[in-house]
Amino acid sequence: MGEWGFLSSLLDKVQSHSTVIGKVWLSVLFIFRIMILGAGAEKVWSDEQSSMICNTKQPGCKNVCYDHAFPISHIRFWVLQIIFVSSPTLIYLGHVLHVIHKENKLRAYMQSHSSEIVKKAKYSDEKGHIQIKGNLLGTYMTSILFRIVLEVAFIVGQYYLYGFVMDPRIVCSRAPCPFTVECYMSRPTEKTIFIIFMLVVSCVSLAFNVAEMFYLACARSSRRRAKTVPAAAFAMQPRFNGDSLMKNEKLSIHDASYSTA
Repeated sequence: MGEWGFLSSLLDKVQSHSTVIGKVWLSVLFIFRIMILGAGAEKVWSDEQSSMICNTKQPGCKNVCYDHAFPISHIRFWVLQIIFVSSPTLIYLGHVLHVIHKENKLRAYMQSHSSEIVKKAKYSDEKGHIQIKGNLLGTYMTSILFRIVLEVAFIVGQYYLYGFVMDPRIVCSRAPCPFTVECYMSRPTEKTIFIIFMLVVSCVSLAFNVAEMFYLACARSSRRRAKTVPAAAFAMQPRFNGDSLMKNEKLSIHDASYSTA
C-alpha cells in the first residue's frame, strides 16, 4: 500500500472541499478500491501467468496465449482506472489550492492597507474553508462529469477486453504454438468474485457521481431562485409606493378643489 500513499494524501485534502456525496465517493474510493486492490486482489492475481497450465511445452506458446487472453492484467487495468478516475478530482484540488493561495494574499493585503477599499474574498474564509460556487462550482461539476465518462469508459472497456467472468479454459492457436492449444487458469472462481466485486464498486461509484451532479444542479437552481425572489420583491416595492403616492396626491387635489367650490 506504500505506492498509494501519495495519491491517498492528495485525495484526503479534497475531503474538506467536497460535498457530502463527494466525501462518500472518496470513502468508497479509499476503502473498496485502493485498500482492497492493495490488500487482496494483488495476491489473488499474483499467479495468473505463472500457474497457467497449457497442453504443450512449446517455448513461447504459453506467453503468447496469455497475451491473447489478457492484453492487460486485471490489476494493472484497475490501477489505471483508479488513477484516471482520480485525475479530475486532483485538477479540482489544484484549482482549490490556487483560490486559497490567491485569497490569502488578498487578506494579507487588506490587513496591510486597512484604510483602502479592496475586494473581499469570494470563495474562502480565514480558516481556509471553501464555498463551492462560481467558477469553483464549474470546475467541480466538470470534474464530476469527467469522472462519470471515465467510469463508463473503463466498465465498457473491461467488458470488451475480457468480460466479467474468468473463463478457466483459454483456447489459442497463435504462433509459435504448433496446434490449437488449450490453457487453464488457476483459481478462476476466486478471480471471478474479485472481478464482479470491482465491477459493483465501479457501478456504485458511478451512481454517487451521478447523484452528486444532480445534487449540485438542484442546489445551484435553488440559490438562483432565492436570489431572484428578493430582487423581484424589491423591484415591485417602489412601484407600489409610487402608485400609492400618486393616488394620494390625486385625492388631495380633488378634496382641495371640492372644498374651494
